[in-house]
Amino acid sequence: MTSSRTVLITGCSSGIGAYCARALQADGWTVFATARRDEDIAALKADGLSAHYLDYREPDSIKALVETVLAATGGTLDALYNNGAYALPGAVEDLPIEGLREQFDANFFGWHELTRHIVPVMRRQGHGRIVHCSSILGLVPMKWRGAYVSSKFALEGLMLVQRMELEGSGIHVSLIEPGPIESRFTYNALKQIEKYIDVEGSVHRADYQKQIARLSQGGTKSRAKLGPDAVYSVLKHALENPRPKPHYLVTRPAKFAVFVRRFLSSRALYRMLAGQS
Repeated sequence: MTSSRTVLITGCSSGIGAYCARALQADGWTVFATARRDEDIAALKADGLSAHYLDYREPDSIKALVETVLAATGGTLDALYNNGAYALPGAVEDLPIEGLREQFDANFFGWHELTRHIVPVMRRQGHGRIVHCSSILGLVPMKWRGAYVSSKFALEGLMLVQRMELEGSGIHVSLIEPGPIESRFTYNALKQIEKYIDVEGSVHRADYQKQIARLSQGGTKSRAKLGPDAVYSVLKHALENPRPKPHYLVTRPAKFAVFVRRFLSSRALYRMLAGQS
């Protein structure tokens, strides 16, 4: 049984999850970190973390994880940070239903399933923090990202409703919309294109070739792209501040997107966004 504050973090193989798991441990939290690959779990354990297998697409793995964590904590959990996700790029007309379904299993339904297991635990103890690593693409759309955008729009809607429903329970729900962060996200997206998109048979073939070339180089190069430590600073606020915010915007592009959404007409906004890629 643990005596320090406890947090369950998903998607800790690299990027935001890996950084935040180790940083929270260094700050005195007892961290339960998850990954899918054996080598990533081993790396987390080598750094002293309690690391476990989780695939959001596998309900049995969610149930087994929750049972393991609660057995270690004596049936309590102070915080849940849903973080693990991926993107399936592609024009909406090119998205096969199996690819879209898998995107939602990993980015939406699995998050909901894990959260549903944890909320009763937090209700019994009278407190808790639930933080979801959403995306600025959960607030504004972007071309070629329909599967990811729709999963994040759905996440924003569902979890904001839950935030309202949990008012007064001692359980706080927050959403982080990072924007561009250094990670392996783009390399993973490239694998999804190869798996699901018929590039050669698409009318968007030329656009895909440009996207594939950019993703192969790690995505768009920009000084606005920050490290995962930028996400950690707002995660700490969401976990520890007496009054956590509903939304946390991290990078300048994310903040700018929300600004223009507020002040531009819908027609002007979508015209501007259509020019982005």
